Amino acid sequence: MNDARDPREADDARPHDGDDARALAEAISQVLRGGSLAALATLVVAQRNVGAKALVRAGGASVGSFGDAALDEAVAARAIKFLSSRQEAATHAVEEFAPTLEAWRGARVMFERVEPEPHVVVCGAGHVGAALARLARALSYRVTLIDDRADFVTRARFPDDGVALVAATEGWAKAVREAVGTGRGVAVAVVTRGHNEDEECLRAVVAARPDYVGMIGSKRRTNIVLERLREAGVSEETLREVRAPVGLDIGAVSPEEVALSILAEIVAERRGGTCAPLSAWRRPRTENER
Repeated sequence: MNDARDPREADDARPHDGDDARALAEAISQVLRGGSLAALATLVVAQRNVGAKALVRAGGASVGSFGDAALDEAVAARAIKFLSSRQEAATHAVEEFAPTLEAWRGARVMFERVEPEPHVVVCGAGHVGAALARLARALSYRVTLIDDRADFVTRARFPDDGVALVAATEGWAKAVREAVGTGRGVAVAVVTRGHNEDEECLRAVVAARPDYVGMIGSKRRTNIVLERLREAGVSEETLREVRAPVGLDIGAVSPEEVALSILAEIVAERRGGTCAPLSAWRRPRTENER
């Protein structure tokens, strides 16, 4: 006798099994603790198994099931594409990414990005660093502010306990490495008071390869630091990822304006922004642009 069933008629209890739910919760926890990246896929519209979930890691490994191996495979492939975008969440009809799965026509899957909360690490608590830490908190970023001068990183200066304060009494490198961790979801701004401090911070930062790294200073100052790292064996590919001088050209003058230019670049990198004026579409093109 043929026991094959329409996948839409799979056992409703399976996706909601207690063991499955615990395994999924633990997998999500591991992603967050480990500073990695994954997509949580949820079946939101279907004839059966609505609410079934699967977590797909950036490397392709997955936890959870929709009760149909073919759908699991198709969702996993779509999840990888979703992770390559900058979207926080998106919902797709199954026929969009798996048109051959006729049994699931009309079903919809929601994809959600799972990663540690965005974290800004500021190296240097001078005027610009202080302004950047406060502005990043205003945008709900988790913030770590580091300085080798203990009196620059006190609660009297930064009463917001959402700003983690680190006195780099054992050297910049150790404090920076601990703050950056795996680098996933982390943006680092090096805004210290001199060449040597910049170089020590940047050496520690580039080893972790965070999502964003920028260094303040003139072209001459930043080139000196980058050349030192190049001579020390840091690859060209890694050095090209360093935004130096840091920030967008908005004509910033005050520390607060400089902080704004830096954070705007951080947001653009995180969200995939182009930094082009939104009003550009209204402007007539020049002869060179035609």
